[in-house]
Amino acid sequence: MPDVNIAQSAYCSNKAMRVAWEATALLGPRTGVGEFCYHAGVELAKLDGIELSAFAVSWRRRRLLVDALGARVSVRQLAMPARPLQTLWSRSDFPPVELFIGRADIVHGTNFVVPPARWAKRVVTVHDLTPLLFPEAAHRSTLVFPRLIARAIDRGVLIHTPSEFVAREVVEHFGADPSRVFAVHHGIPQLEEARDFTHAELGGFLSRTALGGAPFILGLGTIEPRKDFVSLVAAFALIASEEPDLRLVIAGQKGWGSATLDAAIAASPFQDRIQLTGYLSARERNWLLANAAVFAYPSIYEGFGLPPIEAMRFGTPVVSSDAGSLPEVLGDAAEFFPVGNSQALAKAILLLLHNDQLRQSQIERASSWIAQFSWTNSARGLTKIYHAALGG
Repeated sequence: MPDVNIAQSAYCSNKAMRVAWEATALLGPRTGVGEFCYHAGVELAKLDGIELSAFAVSWRRRRLLVDALGARVSVRQLAMPARPLQTLWSRSDFPPVELFIGRADIVHGTNFVVPPARWAKRVVTVHDLTPLLFPEAAHRSTLVFPRLIARAIDRGVLIHTPSEFVAREVVEHFGADPSRVFAVHHGIPQLEEARDFTHAELGGFLSRTALGGAPFILGLGTIEPRKDFVSLVAAFALIASEEPDLRLVIAGQKGWGSATLDAAIAASPFQDRIQLTGYLSARERNWLLANAAVFAYPSIYEGFGLPPIEAMRFGTPVVSSDAGSLPEVLGDAAEFFPVGNSQALAKAILLLLHNDQLRQSQIERASSWIAQFSWTNSARGLTKIYHAALGG
């Protein structure tokens, strides 16, 4: 894969580069893609030489972008009827997106799909290949993504991925030219300190969760099959008897297939010590990340993996599966276990709960490791891709 730090550009202009940033993911609850859309977009807008404007493929809800981005990023577009346009774009290169957003030098599709353009160069972010490699763990609405990725590659679109792991997968499975696939890691925001939030600041969250100061394992993410929280419930059952005060908290909005997790919890002999929080505010989420005894990430596949890095940011030790990009992204700053192996997960959790030397060593390694992940670095890396697109 090309090194974005040495990508050169033939784009020579005294004017700022006009980048149209597709931010439809910000119209709903903030998922991992939404975090990327928001933070990378905000940092791009700060850079000299970049004139960033956001747009959403939406008829009425596009107005929500102004509130989602505040004054940080301008929003410039006409109404875009989502379903008709998506149908047309899946079959042809008409109408060009410039009819709705005006002229741009770069159009960046931030969520697997980039609209056709007449003049602008195009970049698309491929976050992972779940719909291709694990269709049984993908929502049916995403199963069209592999065809759209292949179509984009055929039309010369540059590919951005959040990890070298996904970049290699794109080359392997789509036959993409490695020189047109760029890995730029996501960042982590500067998070507010969260250990000492008061009950008032958390809006009654602490009372509602009723943790009562008990130690807890935290799982965090959209509740869907790919996250494999079922294995986390099974691992908790293996250690709960010898850890009578320990609880399990699984935080995140319910996605498709969440009934499987509900059934696993209902069947657990320790179901009264397992809590699903549902979707949380940023402050509630941060408090859980900061105060968990161990953060557990049992995902069966990841293209990046932001939650465990956020846990490291708060000094919380991490146990992670060895799936996908996670060994690349987490380095030696986490304890790993084989995907789907609840016994190995339980063993790793116990090790971090009781081995103070290992626990402290991991926390120290994590503090150094995560310094490389910033949204400023991510934005700078993206601009290198834009220059490569304009110079190609």
